[in-house]
Amino acid sequence: MKAISTAPHTTSLFRIATNRFKIPGPSFIRSTMSDSDHQSLPPFSSPRMVVKKVLAKTQHEGDGAVARRAIGSRELRNLDPFLMLDHFSVSPPAGFPDHPHRGFETVTYMLQGAITHQDFAGHRGTIRTGDVQWMTAGRGIVHSEMPEGEGPNTGLQLWINLAQKDKMIEPRYQELLSKDITRAEKDGVDVRVVAGEALGVSSPVYTRTPAMFLDFVLKPRAQLHHCIPETWTSFVYVIEGEGVFGSTHSSAHHVLVLGPGDGLSVCNKSSEPLRFVLAAGQPLNEPVVSHGPFVMNTQEEIYQTIQDYHHGMNGFEMAKTWRSQ
Repeated sequence: MKAISTAPHTTSLFRIATNRFKIPGPSFIRSTMSDSDHQSLPPFSSPRMVVKKVLAKTQHEGDGAVARRAIGSRELRNLDPFLMLDHFSVSPPAGFPDHPHRGFETVTYMLQGAITHQDFAGHRGTIRTGDVQWMTAGRGIVHSEMPEGEGPNTGLQLWINLAQKDKMIEPRYQELLSKDITRAEKDGVDVRVVAGEALGVSSPVYTRTPAMFLDFVLKPRAQLHHCIPETWTSFVYVIEGEGVFGSTHSSAHHVLVLGPGDGLSVCNKSSEPLRFVLAAGQPLNEPVVSHGPFVMNTQEEIYQTIQDYHHGMNGFEMAKTWRSQ
């Protein structure tokens, strides 16, 4: 999906890897708790706490679409290796018409409705409720993302940076139907494992930049302890409901940046379900220079990318003649 900023050295952006990985450590859950249970010691040597809490504010994106930008805003520019997270809503005739990408991966996870994707290499498909598309843009993709039916068509799109050595690889996709996404449920905690591992089950998704992407639902009074590799960056985005993350209370549409540690404790003390995404990834610790839908390491690489796109070279050969249908 398109970005609205074209300023270099920022990552205010809207929008398969080769090595599979395992996330060390399990998840632990409780089905019931007292009012003070979330104060009890979790099974971590250094629990992660919330170090920043940001409300994802609504803004216009694409051609008539609306998105709550959780990462990539003025309040939270980037979170290495994550470049952007948008909670989008789009109904016809709005959408995200033909636009390019280079240098990173996009994860599109549909919460409701459907989006049809097509690109200049002939790939086409519809991402429906509960489906995920994990796209490695690599050296270049031009594509469109348009709503399939009347709205609301809502979902999350996460941009994950690629290491410099991977930015010019060939584009590729992993697409999983909702029924094929690994799921586990125990004692009031339900998880859909889009990437990584939780509650003893793992996802078939391969991530070039090691990462986890977990969709949790906690029933009222349920509690979760989930391990996170200590060196990884992590955050939570609350989709609906309210809960306590570490020691911080949060409600829907907030992104919570987690501090250092080896795991996160969450409890739902409300009378309604709590749904949130937990994402974590291995930092790249490399320079980030962005220009709209292009993310590279230097300003010279951005200039070359713009030239490649305008002149149809180095991965953008089909960009001049292709138009989505």
